[in-house]
Amino acid sequence: MNVFEFLSAFNIFLSITASLGNTLILVALHKETSLHPPTKLLFRCLAVTDLSVGVISQPLFAVFLLSSVTTGINSKFIFYIDQLCNASSFILCQVSVFTSSAINVDRLLALLSGLRYRQVVTLPRARVVITCFWLIGISCGSMYFWNDSIAFTVAFVLTTFSLTTSVFSYAKIFRKLRQHQLQVHAVPKGPPNGRQVTLNIARIY
Repeated sequence: MNVFEFLSAFNIFLSITASLGNTLILVALHKETSLHPPTKLLFRCLAVTDLSVGVISQPLFAVFLLSSVTTGINSKFIFYIDQLCNASSFILCQVSVFTSSAINVDRLLALLSGLRYRQVVTLPRARVVITCFWLIGISCGSMYFWNDSIAFTVAFVLTTFSLTTSVFSYAKIFRKLRQHQLQVHAVPKGPPNGRQVTLNIARIY
């Protein structure tokens, strides 16, 4: 077995595990009733995009790897498989990264907004945000057919921005929770402000 055949088989294995895993996540989210609806929608979007990678992008990449080393296959077929694989990867990966960042921002808002969180983060707003994510992802995927170098540049910039947003959100959450923890230890018998914030977050999620 050469390298291409190994990578093809490995991608098929990852495709199966990703499909099964994200299907189970969607089933679990369907049965879960305690999550705030916008938060559940974001998790569903993330699971759907990752499921689509396992069902679409990875199988296409496995077929491309096999077809590129198999004799007698039309070169146009290989070209179209490669184009579809790259375009679907652009779309799904961008939406997945955006949604992950949105989930992190959602957690930060839950911490900072407190009881106003449910008025700030609503289901219609979450739907608008997810729709924008898909429109941006589809635009990046379409841009690949026009100019792949520009598409790679745009995808790199957007991914960097999303990762930076996630890091900032996690850092802010850690700092805020650390401050509340210090307040609780400093005034153990006083008003349970820190504990109350923790309980509010627990109720939100």
